[in-house]
Amino acid sequence: MDDIGVKFLSELVGTAMLIILGGGVVAAVSLTKSKGFGAGFLMVTIGWGFAVFAGVTVSYKSGGQLNPAVSLAQAIIGNISVGEMLLFWLAQLIGAIIGAVIVWLAYKQHFDEEPDPAAKLGVFSTGPAIRNYAWNLVTEIIGTFVLVFVVLAFTNGKTPSELGAIPVAFLVIAIGVSLGGPTGYAINPARDLGPRIAHAFLPIAGKGTSDWSYAWVPVVGPLVGGAIAAILSGALLPMA
Repeated sequence: MDDIGVKFLSELVGTAMLIILGGGVVAAVSLTKSKGFGAGFLMVTIGWGFAVFAGVTVSYKSGGQLNPAVSLAQAIIGNISVGEMLLFWLAQLIGAIIGAVIVWLAYKQHFDEEPDPAAKLGVFSTGPAIRNYAWNLVTEIIGTFVLVFVVLAFTNGKTPSELGAIPVAFLVIAIGVSLGGPTGYAINPARDLGPRIAHAFLPIAGKGTSDWSYAWVPVVGPLVGGAIAAILSGALLPMA
């Protein structure tokens, strides 16, 4: 397999791992028959942080980007080409779909027993606490800006795996506990869109709508936030 093929597979596997553990902790906390039911938002943020740790660790061959907003920033600052960015986006989306399907398989009986369609959708995708598309978009832009800007600062403009998985994990936990309340902090288009697609096609009993009217917010917001972070990094960060 050539180098770009290795990177594609690396991003796919890493993003799948991210969603398996990230979606898995939401399922554990949200589905009523789960032993983790009711553990709360803090447990979700910790779980997502360690999901990022695992995903970045196994995707070191590609730099552990796992996020179209991060890949966009890498393209803007010149670390990857536009062609590589688009290939990474595809790998991240496919990996996110696969990861979501695996979460459903792991919790299949619990999805069958869960009466609340919103709890089922929440395992797959984010949703706002107060629905206001403009302000929800602002929240996602801010959260993703913090993610990408701090990663670029730590890595001197390089990729997350060059920073190391543990600092990125703690950064994601910090974003979750501080900025996650309004929207559930997607801060990653693939993390939200891929599982939402899986929710739409999986045979989940009583699943309800996939809330496509909101789906653009956790895609557009993170991409805008990542782009702003990359553009401002040149002026505000002391990169060598």
